[in-house]
Amino acid sequence: MNTFTYILLNSIMPIFIIISLGFVLGKKFEMNIFTLSRIVVYLLVPAFIFENIFTVNFDFSMVKILLFSVVYLVSNYILAKIISNILKYDARLSDAFANSIMFNNIGNIGLPLITLAFSTAPFVVGEKTPYLNEALAALVVVMIFNNVTSNTIGFYIGGRGTVSFKKSIINTLKLPAIHAITLALIIKALHFDITLTPIWSALILLKNGLGAIALIAMGVHLSTIKLDFKDVNVYISSFIRLIIGPLLAMLLIYIFRFDSVVAQTILIAYSVPIGLTTALIAIEYNNNQDYTIQAVVASTLFSTITLPFVIYIAGMIYPA
Repeated sequence: MNTFTYILLNSIMPIFIIISLGFVLGKKFEMNIFTLSRIVVYLLVPAFIFENIFTVNFDFSMVKILLFSVVYLVSNYILAKIISNILKYDARLSDAFANSIMFNNIGNIGLPLITLAFSTAPFVVGEKTPYLNEALAALVVVMIFNNVTSNTIGFYIGGRGTVSFKKSIINTLKLPAIHAITLALIIKALHFDITLTPIWSALILLKNGLGAIALIAMGVHLSTIKLDFKDVNVYISSFIRLIIGPLLAMLLIYIFRFDSVVAQTILIAYSVPIGLTTALIAIEYNNNQDYTIQAVVASTLFSTITLPFVIYIAGMIYPA
């Protein structure tokens, strides 16, 4: 079995099997996607973030990852506006297009993908996964940044001022993920060993459920959508997110001098398809939601082809 096939079967296929199971459940039963979404947002994501922040020793490399994320986001916004002007999009479509390029599905796909990638050969040493914690530590920074910006800047752009920037900041401060960050930093600063309490065991159980539940929720969500891939803009968004996005990430990885596991993690994280949040924003503000939802679905389907290549290339260029 060659490396590409191994990655496809062991890192990509498990993800889409779980998404498919969620899709089947959504078709067979009346499932409330908002209930699943709230379980993910209010329980599983905060537990994942809390555990990683509490256990990881942050250093300058984490600050570099944050700066990288800022530059990457701004670069994508500029790129989106240039393309929008060339293709003469109206203001509303331009904003929806920008969101589709700026925010990706790190939580639903990036997390389980990176967890699987660094839990299988060649990253397993004596039945242990020594690279997984380093990869997840880098991913947490990217995830938090993506979560915060998509729920502030993303909603602001999608609503074109319907929601003030001040209100979007207030809404972000109410996010459970932000509370988890604050609480983890406070407990860590107090040098209280929460790992010795039953709370820690509960957090680990919740954290371990994030990947599967998030993918099931995505499958259920996809089962409710009417798909009609006739809009050329859907393919433009998918191409930029899945092809141009990784190339831009590689350029910035070179500029920021990342290497090894961190470089691989960043490249994979910024190669995943368009984020579900962009669809939620489009629905919330009635802004080209058909285009946005189809872009999410199309990029997710196309990523079954592009992601194995990205993982393979990441391992070759940035060996651990």
